[in-house]
Amino acid sequence: MGTQTQTAQANQVLSADMLRRMDAYWRAANYLSVGQIYLMDNPLLREPLTADNVKPRLLGHWGTTPG
Repeated sequence: MGTQTQTAQANQVLSADMLRRMDAYWRAANYLSVGQIYLMDNPLLREPLTADNVKPRLLGHWGTTPG
């Protein structure tokens, strides 16, 4: 086994489509994380968000959130 590691090439540029897709993934992951941490009900916001939808005490695994 060698000790070499691969590194990203500095001259590679992401396409506009790849940037759009990465941004969409990031926003979706954040939305799901916030829903898991803060909401008890109505995660798809099919009804206006109310205080009853929010957890009174935050419990959960903070390591599930991106970033």
